Amino acid sequence: MENLLRKLDLTSLRLFVAVCQENSIARAAEREFIAPSAVSRRIAEMEALVGLALIERHTRGVSVTPAGQTVLRHARRIIGDVEAMGAELSRLYAGVKGHVRLVANLSAIVQFLPEDVAAFQRLFPEVDIDLEEQHSPDVLRLVRERAADFGICNRIPGAQGVEQLPYRRDRLAVMLPAGHPKAAARQLSLRDIAGETFVGLRENSALTQLLAAQAAALGATLAVKIRVASLDALCRMTHAGLGVAVMPQQVAELYLQSLDVVVRPLSDEWAQRQLCIVLLDQGQLSATAATLVKFLAQQG
Repeated sequence: MENLLRKLDLTSLRLFVAVCQENSIARAAEREFIAPSAVSRRIAEMEALVGLALIERHTRGVSVTPAGQTVLRHARRIIGDVEAMGAELSRLYAGVKGHVRLVANLSAIVQFLPEDVAAFQRLFPEVDIDLEEQHSPDVLRLVRERAADFGICNRIPGAQGVEQLPYRRDRLAVMLPAGHPKAAARQLSLRDIAGETFVGLRENSALTQLLAAQAAALGATLAVKIRVASLDALCRMTHAGLGVAVMPQQVAELYLQSLDVVVRPLSDEWAQRQLCIVLLDQGQLSATAATLVKFLAQQG
């Protein structure tokens, strides 16, 4: 019996099940589009391998022996498992089941990804998404190192070796304490607030680096009094009167009802930002990751 695993094949099992279901070698052969002699030979080989008769042949058909009943029971289970495996692999190939690792910057996670991922999972509930927050430079690094299937961050001009697909656009705004002298303005530029005390994100964030570069272009250095790790903390520091802050307008407006602050659009052209899907090669993505990329790219 130790030779069963090496010598018993799925085709023979399938034909044997067909013979048992039809109670006839001829009808099973017709159903499976194969010659009756070939079916008969397959069953004879199985019987030789098992060492017991599996069917009894009669003029009007066949009957299944006790040994055949045992083989039939297991054959049905084996074929069912293989068919289930094939169906599951088909779903994986079609991109509707599997696991995706996604890294994204804070702006994408706070503003857009919760709703977009929820919409995707309503369509593909069997896809597991591992979402990790990283600063934009680290998003790019992890994608290059293949530590993530793809990433989402602000467009990085001149980034080598990666593809950048448009995802969403956002706009930066200024958050000020409600009693701030500049709160009466309808919009503000960075030049208007360059002399203010700021609260900001940590130095390795893309937003911090963008503000520093734009201030330098104006010949200014921003006075950042406090640095924090999250946009929520940034808003609360502004509410406490510790400084003004620049952040995505959509995030800032979420706090208007709960905090004593005002939000004014940042009028500078660079304050309109493009978020991108960053990946090494679309052709090398798994079917599941490619399905998620396609879905997110259609949301912009």
